Amino acid sequence: MTQSPRSEAPSRTRIAAASLAGTAIEFYDFYIYGTAAALVLNTAFFPEMDPLAGSLAAFSTFAVAFISRPLGSALFGHWGDRIGRKSMLVVSLLVMGLSTIVIGLLPGYTAIGVAAPVLLVLLRFTQGIGLGGEWGGAALLATEHAPPGKRGLYAMFPQLGPSVGFIAANGLFLILGATLTDEQFGSWGWRVPFVASLLLVVVGLYVRLKISETPVFQAAMDERRIAKVPFAGLMRHQWRRVLLGAGAMVIAYTLFYTATTYCLAYGTGTLEIPRTTMLALTMIGVVFMAAGTVVSSIVSDRLGRRRTLITGTSVAIAWGLVMFPLMETRSVPLVGVALAGALALMGLVFGPMGAYLPELFRTEFRYSGASVAYSLGGVLGGAVPPLVATSMQASGVGVFGVGVYVSAMAVLSLLCLIALPETGDETL
Repeated sequence: MTQSPRSEAPSRTRIAAASLAGTAIEFYDFYIYGTAAALVLNTAFFPEMDPLAGSLAAFSTFAVAFISRPLGSALFGHWGDRIGRKSMLVVSLLVMGLSTIVIGLLPGYTAIGVAAPVLLVLLRFTQGIGLGGEWGGAALLATEHAPPGKRGLYAMFPQLGPSVGFIAANGLFLILGATLTDEQFGSWGWRVPFVASLLLVVVGLYVRLKISETPVFQAAMDERRIAKVPFAGLMRHQWRRVLLGAGAMVIAYTLFYTATTYCLAYGTGTLEIPRTTMLALTMIGVVFMAAGTVVSSIVSDRLGRRRTLITGTSVAIAWGLVMFPLMETRSVPLVGVALAGALALMGLVFGPMGAYLPELFRTEFRYSGASVAYSLGGVLGGAVPPLVATSMQASGVGVFGVGVYVSAMAVLSLLCLIALPETGDETL
């Protein structure tokens, strides 16, 4: 006999641990690659190119995972809507984690020649597949367990995963940068964070396997409301919300990857700020991002998701024009302000998305809808900014043009949010 969802409901602590642990580990894996791409992958895998071309090549491999994420979202979303959220969360964690560990063990160009960058691209593609299924499952785990009126609060936990994962990733790079010589770091030190992912994956799997299936999906199973081909149903009934949700996500990705991946390379290369200083400033900025995530997630339960998101996105339009003039001063405190402001705004627009995207879609294809919208937003907002910014720098447009690009992405997200409904009062 099937127990009621209420009697099976796990505690808030267990839900928080399961949703936060997975996204923290997944984003740790993703961020160590971004940091390595900015600092060392150009010389390790593309040594025959000049420094700028090598950086473009390294950022291109970074972008590969964003291209594969929608594919992973569709794949994991299909099975997550067919057989359950929990099992897909376990598989996505394994796919992402194992790919990351192998990257850390992959020989460089000097050892195996052109096979090195080819294998790097393949592993990066697999990383993206895993992350494509991770976020949607974690967000649904939180929101579909949440009591009425507290979905924003519960969805805050997976949204804090990027902050925790980034601090862990950059903290480890900071320690390595401070204790190793440049030669040691370039030779083997950058590999340590990738291999260390093994321990984090083991912990994440333990936590994930202890959680139960969500009561919302279990009810759909009991009532036989499961779509045979969820993605087809999604495209037939709610394709517009997929595109608008993706557009709404763009500014969160743009702010984050501009402030971290690109600015790390720009700050250490062009501005000649020491690597450890830039890493430390970025970590401080991510603390502001975490604070913004907490505040906006909680506020969205009171004021509504849409209103909270529109407010943060509107401020981001202005900040895009302020950010790089602050960077150009080369003043460490002002560079810190530029990064902290961008990342705080990222938190403000990222926090409510943990509840907002799942709320936009029906239970039958909620995993697919939330995941695909989230990942499509990453293609334009995450993969493109480092490439656009580096290309602008190379063509002589200047970094103020990068700020204009950030503001333009904020305008795009604002228009998408205006076209979307409020969902905070709706049931799942």
